This record gives sequence, C-alpha cells and structure tokens, in this order.
Amino acid sequence: MFFRTRKKESPHQSLKSFVLFQNLNSKELARLSSLLHYRSYLKGEIVFDEGEEGQGLFLVASGAVSISGKGSFFASHSVSIKRGEFFGEIALLENVPRSAQARATEDTELISLFRADFFNLLETDGKIAAKISLQLARYLSKRLKETIQGKE
Repeated sequence: MFFRTRKKESPHQSLKSFVLFQNLNSKELARLSSLLHYRSYLKGEIVFDEGEEGQGLFLVASGAVSISGKGSFFASHSVSIKRGEFFGEIALLENVPRSAQARATEDTELISLFRADFFNLLETDGKIAAKISLQLARYLSKRLKETIQGKE
C-alpha cells in the first residue's frame, strides 16, 4: 500500500484563511505571527465588556463570540462572530472604549493583535501593515455600505 503524506501546514500559514491576512506571503505571515497572542475562552466567558479600554482586535480561530450591548447599534442587535471572522477592529486603530460586550457562546480560541504591536509593525515593516490596513479598510467599507442599505 502507498500512502501519500500530506504536507503539514505551518502554524502561520493558517493565518492566511483570515481576510485581513490573505494578501500576505509566507515570510510576512511568519513575521506577523510573532506579534499575535492566542487565548482560549470557555462557553459564557466574557472576552471584553462594554466601556472597557480597547487594546486591539480579535480573530476567531474556533468557536463563536456574541457581540451585544446597551449603546447604539448593539442595543437592538446581537451579532454572532464565527470562525474565520474578526471583531474589535476599531480598537486596533483608536484608543476608545469598547462599544459592546463580547462573550464566547461556545468554547472558543481567539487570536489577538494589539494596537501597540500593530503600530510597531507600521514603523518596522510598513508593507505588511499596509496590506493589513487595506484589507481592514475594505472590510469597514463593505460593512458601512451594508449598514446604509439596511436603513433605506
């Protein structure tokens, strides 16, 4: 019998599945992976609370997170963020309080990119930061269009 060995994917290659990082090459992904932080959350555990200082964004590696709150949009909507998606992106760019609460709705693995690390990346490797920023701008633009169309 012959068995085909499957090439094992390096841990940073799995980052390419996130829209924010899809334009990064292997070398850039390896550089970025050194800046990321990984954490597990149990079902029901709070990731962050509304009003808390925002430090950066979170990517959902597995599981799911519910975003809800008292203010503005989240007062009437609860948003579910699933594997491959991200949330808390405003905190990557600005030092503002969280506008909602994030809670794991099942056992969840999150990857975080902190604002300080991202700003450091802007200074040390602007090409990588620019690629991430462009993807983030596209995402925010799409979300804004969807919000505007929903109000019409």
